[in-house]
Amino acid sequence: MKMLHWFRENIKGDKIIWIVIALLSLWGILAVYSSTGTLAYAKQGGNTEYYLFKHVGLLGMGLFLMWLAHQVDFHYYSRPAQYLVYPAMLLLVYTLFFGTQINSAVRWVTVPGIGISFQSSDFAKVALVMYIARFLSKRQESIHDFRKTFLPVLVVIVVVCLLIGIADLSTACVLFATSMLLLFIGRIPLKYILSLFAIGTVVISIAAVIIYNTDFKAGRVATWRSRIENYVQFVSGEDDVETFQNQQAKIAIAHGGLMGLGPGKSEQRNFLPLAYADFIFAIIIEEYGLIGASSVIILYLILLWRTVRIIVQSPKAFGALLAVGLMFTLVIQAFMNMGVAVHILPNTGLPLPFISLGGTSLLFTSFAMGVILSVSRSNENKTAVA
Repeated sequence: MKMLHWFRENIKGDKIIWIVIALLSLWGILAVYSSTGTLAYAKQGGNTEYYLFKHVGLLGMGLFLMWLAHQVDFHYYSRPAQYLVYPAMLLLVYTLFFGTQINSAVRWVTVPGIGISFQSSDFAKVALVMYIARFLSKRQESIHDFRKTFLPVLVVIVVVCLLIGIADLSTACVLFATSMLLLFIGRIPLKYILSLFAIGTVVISIAAVIIYNTDFKAGRVATWRSRIENYVQFVSGEDDVETFQNQQAKIAIAHGGLMGLGPGKSEQRNFLPLAYADFIFAIIIEEYGLIGASSVIILYLILLWRTVRIIVQSPKAFGALLAVGLMFTLVIQAFMNMGVAVHILPNTGLPLPFISLGGTSLLFTSFAMGVILSVSRSNENKTAVA
């Protein structure tokens, strides 16, 4: 009874979101423990519990951070929101020149002295969404003014997305799509947004033609070209060009069927690269079948639905924009990860939120969820007072 009373007093905000996060976390624990066996034998001398304990530890830290973030009234995030995007830009620039290379990509910054690495793009995502939410909420009176509102926020969006896109194109695309959604919800004239998409389409098309028809291989360009070519050829029916990852993922999915092989009985976890991260959804399908996979999809859709409910109830533009921006980033990332696993999208390298093997990205995701719950908590308090 005391525990139940503590939860009632200290766990605020949308209770369904809390339950969904708990269920996704449980899925993550089961999937990570099952999929990290090969990694444990390769790097930890066969200690299969090492990555389980590491993931559970980071998950616990993430949930605690989410609880702390939801205890703070979301209005207090408004002031730092206008400044965080600038150190995020500097951090992205630093990463380009002095970042740590992992898996052939320079996306990580290592904290001196303690050796902890994190992706600067994770911080930049949260910072940019918070910046846009505050900027648009403060400029509602001049929201149709191209020079005062649209152009300044567009410059910040483009700079951040370009800095991220040099090393992590998929994350940049997710963030740019989220930013456009925020501009639309924030009442930026649709003609400005459509004009931007038209210009962007032309620029991207020209860049794609140049890259495809030349030997330009700077940075991650060669990787992008290879992934897109493999995907286009696969869609056209040339199955022999599938990457090894995609082949193994398809085998895992075929094994799963409707009911799956059962918890911990995956066969492809021993062959599928990054089975604990980029392709963890394929392992879930193999072990729990289409029923288990469908339940994961439904959980993310519930998160989106509950966030829409928060937006409708929020009397403040800042709270509504903040919630939808942070949640939309998470849900797009989740569906892109699952799309890669079933090969309806080219490989992206994005983890499955709350399910893939925990890293510092889990902490940033948890903080973002805490901010969303803070908005929900504020809505509940106003309803109770009314």
